[in-house]
Amino acid sequence: MSDASDVIIVGAGLAGLVAATEAADAGRAVTVVEQEGPQSLGGQAYWSFGGLFLVDSPEQRRMGISDSAELAWQDWTGSAGFDRPEDHWPRQWARAYLDFAAGEKRAWLHAMGVRFFPVVGWAERGGYTAQGHGNSVPRFHITWGTGPGICEPFVARLLDHAAAGRITMAFRHRVDGLTVHDGAVTGVHGARLARSTTPRGAPSTREVVGDFELSAGAVIVTSGGIGGNQDLVRAAWPDRLGTPPEHMITGVPAHVDGRMLALTEAAGGRVINRDRMWHYVEGITNWDPIWPDHGIRILPGPSSLWLDATGSRLPVPLFPGFDTLGTLAHLRTTGHDYSWFVLNQAIIEKEFALSGSEQNPDLTGRSITGVLGRLKKGATAPVEAFKRDGVDFVVADDLTELVAGMNRVTGDDLITEAGLRSVVEARDREVVNTFTKDLQITAMRGARAYLGDKLIRVATPAPILDPANGPLIAVRLHVVTRKTLGGLETDLSARVLSDAGAPVPGLFAAGEVAGFGGGGMHGYRSLEGTFLGGCLFSGRQAGRAAAGR
Repeated sequence: MSDASDVIIVGAGLAGLVAATEAADAGRAVTVVEQEGPQSLGGQAYWSFGGLFLVDSPEQRRMGISDSAELAWQDWTGSAGFDRPEDHWPRQWARAYLDFAAGEKRAWLHAMGVRFFPVVGWAERGGYTAQGHGNSVPRFHITWGTGPGICEPFVARLLDHAAAGRITMAFRHRVDGLTVHDGAVTGVHGARLARSTTPRGAPSTREVVGDFELSAGAVIVTSGGIGGNQDLVRAAWPDRLGTPPEHMITGVPAHVDGRMLALTEAAGGRVINRDRMWHYVEGITNWDPIWPDHGIRILPGPSSLWLDATGSRLPVPLFPGFDTLGTLAHLRTTGHDYSWFVLNQAIIEKEFALSGSEQNPDLTGRSITGVLGRLKKGATAPVEAFKRDGVDFVVADDLTELVAGMNRVTGDDLITEAGLRSVVEARDREVVNTFTKDLQITAMRGARAYLGDKLIRVATPAPILDPANGPLIAVRLHVVTRKTLGGLETDLSARVLSDAGAPVPGLFAAGEVAGFGGGGMHGYRSLEGTFLGGCLFSGRQAGRAAAGR
């Protein structure tokens, strides 16, 4: 391996793959340094559901969805809540990314062979005013092939460049510092780790077998966030979200450790919006884990009753799928680290999906037959496996049995049969009436006005306690760590900025380590489908800018 390149990429996740291939396309000699083995190419993106935020797409138009860049920007700013002086570059990145999502993003991916599931999903529905948080229309485009389907074209491009000698892969190389000369970043140095054959996502050995030092004209940091390091998550936890949970589960592999944030700071880069983060509250313990404390997120439809640990319904509009961080902030006031979905078999069959490529073998495997099977009676096989083997699931024929099971799972005995019966029966009385004052039922009926939701996402409103829709199901939900919304401050050329606001010569950043652009282009909240898209856009910006340096 040559000790000199034009560009060094630190991290072989999606942003790193995009940056490397863009720089190599421009004729630069690129070295990709990655602490994991080749089995981990694509990083977190490989494990994702493959959702991408697109605006005014052909898929939307076919579903009768009227969207525009102006409406999307209204939704973005209403969700982001930019309110700090350091939000200057995040706001610029947000506008640039939205123009990309409404412009060439789909055509760029389509030219590389990326295709989308025809039904557009409606994530983060908000439930507030027109200028508040949430997507006004469905924008969540599921990649045909999920996360691996997004990674594949960039892995193929990378391998082609590697075969031609333009990209060198340095696997099992852990960066321990950036090399700085006369104020400019000129390379990286660190430890060579022992070869590891552990499966993708599983913890690998950190045995050191040597060291290395590489130099380059530019270094692009694409190392991801802090979601695999619960200590860093707790240290950055903001007061506005209450106290951090004593118990959380982890939604990303352990190698998502946040090390490069501190190392890049030491080289002169500035981290902003450290307290902005995105964690889900519909997490369930993986019965077949790959990494430590492995959690899976339920992607819920709007019909399950959401209760706190004592059995009280969550306030409006904290319904399933409406406001992730609003729900997290509320639940942190309850004094408990978990909450509950209460539903029945009819709802779980229509409304439960699980985030992750491995939890959606039909979409990941591009099986049309498998996807059509979702229209048949019964939940998907992965959902049924969790219902059968998951420690957080309770299945019962009646409410008495359900309450006993819920209390057995937690050991807290906080749920009473009289209390739960009162909540469920009150809801059921409303759902059989043409009229209702229950805004969750109004939201369910409104969702079914969208053909995509009516077909595959939202159950027909009906009483939960109707035996014909049984059995009854309760699911204990945990906080599951996921995304870092703040990060290294970058300008629109992805150059890392110093505390003085000037670019650090030779230093670039992209992906989650840069808050997906600028040090936090989402502001306080995400509209979903924007994490993979942020890696694509910022990686492209960084690769092209570093190549032209």
